[in-house]
Order: sequence, then structure tokens, then C-alpha cells
Amino acid sequence: MLFNSLSFLIFFPAVTTLYFLIPHRYRWFFLLVASCIFYMAFIPVYILVLALTIAIDYTAGFLIERAEGKRRKWFLVVSIVSTCGVLFVFKYFNFFNTNFSQLARFLHWNYSVESLSLILPIGLSFHTFQSLSYVIEVYRKNYKAEHHFGIYALYVMFYPQLVAGPIERPGNLIHQFYEKHAFDYARVTNGLKVMIWGFFKKVVIADRLAILVEQVYNDPTQYTGFPLMAAALFFAFQVYCDFSGYSDIAIGAAQVMGFRLMDNFNRPFYSPTVADFWRRWHISLMTWFRDYVYIPLGGNRVGKWRWYFNIFITFTLSGLWHGAGWGYVLWGSLNGIYLILSSLTEDFRKKWAEWVGLNRFPTFHQGLRVAFTFFLFCFTLIIFRAKSLSDAWYVMTHLWTGLGDLMGIKMSIKSLYLSGLNRHELIIAFVSIGLMEFIQMIEKQTKMRQMFSERPIWVRWTFYYVLILFLIFFGEYNDHAFIYFQF
Repeated sequence: MLFNSLSFLIFFPAVTTLYFLIPHRYRWFFLLVASCIFYMAFIPVYILVLALTIAIDYTAGFLIERAEGKRRKWFLVVSIVSTCGVLFVFKYFNFFNTNFSQLARFLHWNYSVESLSLILPIGLSFHTFQSLSYVIEVYRKNYKAEHHFGIYALYVMFYPQLVAGPIERPGNLIHQFYEKHAFDYARVTNGLKVMIWGFFKKVVIADRLAILVEQVYNDPTQYTGFPLMAAALFFAFQVYCDFSGYSDIAIGAAQVMGFRLMDNFNRPFYSPTVADFWRRWHISLMTWFRDYVYIPLGGNRVGKWRWYFNIFITFTLSGLWHGAGWGYVLWGSLNGIYLILSSLTEDFRKKWAEWVGLNRFPTFHQGLRVAFTFFLFCFTLIIFRAKSLSDAWYVMTHLWTGLGDLMGIKMSIKSLYLSGLNRHELIIAFVSIGLMEFIQMIEKQTKMRQMFSERPIWVRWTFYYVLILFLIFFGEYNDHAFIYFQF
């Protein structure tokens, strides 16, 4: 069930109303049933896949908690292998099988394993990682095994964040299912405001930008210059608004019922460094890789070159998590290389800034750093979005083609208007992005819902009405799936 669909506009108020009407002792069961209905709205039979991973890790939690010595580690390994095995079959088997088949043909080996005809279950990577965090935390003795099977199942299946996160940890979420949440007007309205902000990002910005991005990337060889630049720039905002919009809707929907989910984004496009960017982007995933991959590898508590290796491996795996394709792997690796180069050149960049006098203009210097970080992110996203590495290479090498003279610039502008969005729609896109960035610029350390709660009533309601009017008149209501559903 898509958040930006008519069915959800019926589902959410109905579930929320019934949640507050029924007795507290039955609420966990009601939410579990509602979450099953929500998930089965996609492909009903795949609820069995989710049930399998839930059963594996629920049992593993008990066995790990009761075991001693090496048996604890063996139970952990069995749980991880079993859960990741399900993910591998659905998401990665065909990728590795195809590549091994190509290698076998090159080496003249006899290899005839057929690919599987399977559809990837929605959000499988998300709830797999959420399940893994549970068994790992039990193994580390940071969290006791959950005895209530229904509560554990709800921890994995809680519908607001089931298919695209945030990826929660047991210590933050499970205990909340035992708490009684009374109806609170201020909390409910604040949650609804966060949801509206998320819908604005998704249907007004992301889905409008998707029109141009899809047309250009479907056949990039038909374009040069400004259309390719616009597609690269717009996709950065599209993926941000699409995913952070989903997170806002999920966080707001949970907040309405009294649940607190972790923030997943923190104004990443205002990051002055690559390292800072990844502390602000998809926070639940990046902290997952930090805690369960990067730190166990040794983190930064090792020699410099081993530290760089840890960074590279962590980001390469994060790329593979996003998708079974070499483009995703290269995208993750390139971001790891960015971080390594950032560390290697840190002293040089500081000395260079002093030598050219940028330190005398700190605001301008900060702006340059933010712009450069954003440019690097946009550049890697070309690999992320392109259908093939050859398409990505074409886009990268033709961004400036045809812009060497005034006539070429005019032709490139004309082709921009033919790449999916006309002049009027482009204006709407830029105004919407500008409104979002203005709000995020003034947010700084204060969240939007807190910031506006401290403003006069006329300021608050003017802003709310502006958002609602944008949703009504400028929203794209074509049931566009969220980008991260495919992961």
C-alpha cells in the first residue's frame, strides 16, 4: 500500500481511530493485523517470506540468550546466514548467477544453472536489517530476548516503517509496544504536520522531478548539455524528497499513535564535507553499517591504511545493499573513495584555503564546501540512476557538450523544455525546491514542528495553508512508488 494512494488515505485514519478506541491490551494485535493488511496490499503471498524471517530470528534470540560460550556465536551465525539467505535468494542470486555464468563461458566451463523467476518482496532489505539488529543486540547482551512472539513480529512489521524504514533497533521500539498511548491533541496534530511535510516532498517535488529524470535516463543518448545536467541535479532532489518524504510520513504516522521513530535525515545538502553528509543521510542505515560492519572491522582504531580499507568495504557493502548491480557496487565504492580522499587531502585543503585567503570569508568558504559536497553526491548519483554503466558514462561525458557557443546554449535550453517538463512545470519545480530549502535553511538545529510551534498562530497557519495549496494544485497524483521500495 503506497502512502501516496487513495487506499492509504482510507487506511490510516481508520486504523488510527480504531487504535485509540480499543483497549490497550488488544492494541498490539490490532496493529499487527493492520500491518499484515498493509503489507499484503502489494503481493499477498510474500507475507510468508516475512513470517519465515520473523520465526527464524525470534527463535534465534531465545537460543542465543540461553546459550553459553561458542554455542552463542553458532546460533548467531545460523540466524544471520538463514536471514541473509532469504535476502540472497530473492535479491542477489540472479546477479551472482549471471556474473558467474559469464565467467564460466569465458573460461569454457560447463555451467548451466538457470536464473530464478522471483519478484523481490517490497522492503526486504529493510526488515532483514531490522531483524538482524535484534539478534545481534541480543548476542551482545545489550537487549534481552523478546518473549512475546506477537510483539516481536510487530517490531519487524510495524506498518509505518515496514517497507522503507527508518531501520529501528529493538532498544528504541519494542518497549513502546507495551506502553499505553492516550490520545493527545498536540502530539496528534504535530504528527499530522510532519506527514503533510512528507507528502509535500513526495508528490509536489519528487514525483514532478521524476517526469524529467525518467525521460532523460530512459534514453540519455538523445540529450546533451542542460537536459543531462537537469536530470543529474533533479535526481538528487528527487531521491532526497522521495525518501525523506517517506520517512517523514512514517515518523508522523507513528507519532500520531504515540510511537517515536528515529530521524532518518538531517538536512544532508547543507553538509560541508563528505563525512558530514553521510552522518546526515539515511541515518538509520549508515548507523547500522557503522555499528555492525565498520566498528567490528576495527573502525578507526587501527592503522591508517587498514582504516581506509574498513571505510571502503563498508561503503561498498552499502552500495550492494541498495541493489544487485555493478552500478550500485561502484556507487558505494566511489563514496568510500571520496571519504578516503577527503581524509588524505584534509591538511592540504586547509593550507590551500589559508593561502588563497578563504579563511577571511568563512560564510563564503562554507558555501563553497557545501556546494562541492553536493556536486560530488550528484556525480555519484549518475551511476546510481543510470540503467547501465555505459549510460552513466555517456551522461558524465556529455554534460557540457554543445555549450561552447551561444547557439549551442540556445539549442540545449530548447531541448530542456522537451525533456519531460515544460517551462511552467519547471518553474513550479524550482519554486517548490526553493520553498523546501528555505524552510530547511532556517531550521538549523530546530526541527520544523518545534520551530513553528513557537511562532505566532498566523505564521503557522499561513505556512500550513501554503503547503496544502501546493499539495492540491501542484501535486502529481499518479501513485508513483517510492524509490526505496525496490531495495
